[in-house]
Amino acid sequence: MSLGITSQVNAGDLCKGFGPQTPRDISSIAGSNARLFTFAPSSENMNLCNIHFHTNAEHKGPGFSVFAGEGKYGGFKCNATKKLTALELKDPTQGKGTCRGVKPGDTIEVHWVHTTCDVKPGEGLGSCLSDQCANPQLRVETQVFLVVNDPKAPDFGSFAYGGNMANGLHQAKSLPTGTGDPVVFSGSTTGPSYTEEKCSPIQVTWRVRPAC
Repeated sequence: MSLGITSQVNAGDLCKGFGPQTPRDISSIAGSNARLFTFAPSSENMNLCNIHFHTNAEHKGPGFSVFAGEGKYGGFKCNATKKLTALELKDPTQGKGTCRGVKPGDTIEVHWVHTTCDVKPGEGLGSCLSDQCANPQLRVETQVFLVVNDPKAPDFGSFAYGGNMANGLHQAKSLPTGTGDPVVFSGSTTGPSYTEEKCSPIQVTWRVRPAC
């Protein structure tokens, strides 16, 4: 499924002159931003330049539509969060995990950022650019995860970089499958620097899987 425009609430002149903004509700095809740009190549034909995650889902989707509240992170939680058992919620690290305090029961949205620049993965969006390539096409592969204490659950290490190369390109070891037909749409970079009043000028092709 592909979406060409981004849904906005009471859009009006919001982000006038900018391209479609992200995040969005991937269940909705409604939108009013008519600016178009060409989709970036498929991720296997680009270089992975960064992997990062956000606490709670930035996007809203069929499998992650529970509003997380107006707290520090906002966003949405996986629908199955309240169905987790006490064992699945048990924290084996007792709050001392290495991943920024992430614990069972948390929802995270992971972004695999890809670029058409000849670069290798690093920290931040700057790793997706170079002195010789300042205006690349960008694509973000996205999966929302519900963190659980379960040895049978997928291991995130399977989706890491670890120096993996494929056809001469930097690539994650693998990308998640089995979580529905990804929704592809034109959008922007995300993060705390951008709000409904301050819009991102950077064009990004997004591919978001609809289930946790």
